[in-house]
Amino acid sequence: MQNSRDAVDSLLRKRPADYTPLHDHIWGDTLRQWHTQGLPSDADGNPVDPVDHFDFDIAETGGWFDWHANPGVSEIVEETSEWKVVRNGSGALLKWWKHKSGTPEHVDFQLTGRDVWDRDFRPRLLTFDRCRLGNLDDARKKLARRRAQGKWTQFGHQFIWENMRASMGDYVMYTSLISDPDWLHDFNRVYTDLYKTAFRILFDEVGKPDGVWLYEDLGYRDRLFCSPAVLEELIFPYYKEMVDFFHGYDLPVVLHSCGCQRPALPLIVQTGFDGLNPMEAKAGNDLFAYAEQYGDQLAFIGGLDARVLETGDRDQIRLRVTELVDGMRERGARFVYGSDHSVSTNVAYADFAYAIDIYRSRRLPPR
Repeated sequence: MQNSRDAVDSLLRKRPADYTPLHDHIWGDTLRQWHTQGLPSDADGNPVDPVDHFDFDIAETGGWFDWHANPGVSEIVEETSEWKVVRNGSGALLKWWKHKSGTPEHVDFQLTGRDVWDRDFRPRLLTFDRCRLGNLDDARKKLARRRAQGKWTQFGHQFIWENMRASMGDYVMYTSLISDPDWLHDFNRVYTDLYKTAFRILFDEVGKPDGVWLYEDLGYRDRLFCSPAVLEELIFPYYKEMVDFFHGYDLPVVLHSCGCQRPALPLIVQTGFDGLNPMEAKAGNDLFAYAEQYGDQLAFIGGLDARVLETGDRDQIRLRVTELVDGMRERGARFVYGSDHSVSTNVAYADFAYAIDIYRSRRLPPR
């Protein structure tokens, strides 16, 4: 049977695999909670790495770098025992939980328009500073370790959509999509060039992974954050440029996008993405319908409704996992099993492990 690397690579290159691979993402506070529920410890007494413990087939091994106009800046301006307000290198004030996972609360933003961008941000992004890359030795070691295990390795990073939200905030971002598209084109042009420079260095000095993930949450419940026409004009040309760039290194590219993806699927396919993750059921995504319409063009990673795991109902878990794995196989889909959202603290360790057991009983095609 194929190892992890070969199986996932086959699916992303439009070939069949010997089995249905496994991938998931688990919040850090969920792992800490599971540590009290039976999840083993590593050598340092911390929760064991879930990639090793559950034998996931995909492992993230690097790719992240400091994308902010002022790299290395992270200033705590207010703090309690529960949360902290941090000013990032783009001048944004974001309020983060200290002991919980989740997206931050938007507090304030310095990047309020084209004039501020041109004066304070753009010039700092035109020349690449290697300090953005951090310690490349760690990435080399992680890539080598996962390669030795036979895992399919990926470099990941957020991109222009998430960068806009984290630097200018939702209000300025969404109004500028309408009122100043030329500015956002320039923002995306500058960042696309920055990313290509960073990844060239990473590939040359760390090594090539087996693929790349771009993390861009384009939707919420039942719809996208903006129209497909706006995405087609302002966002997806830069996605295509990055996808073509990675394809030039013979690397498949997966788009991770939470929320509803249905209206964006034609753009995702046309842009050349090789895989899509995670297809949230509660956001209106119908994975079986996607597989039937786009299964010859996309591999699908994820899709199990995480709310099923949260019920703790073993009958429901067994039924839904079986339906998902068997249903995707019946449709001839190229599919990696996993949940449709990061696994939260609402899921018990024993129930997640039970779902993995059911998946393993179904992951091989019937003889």
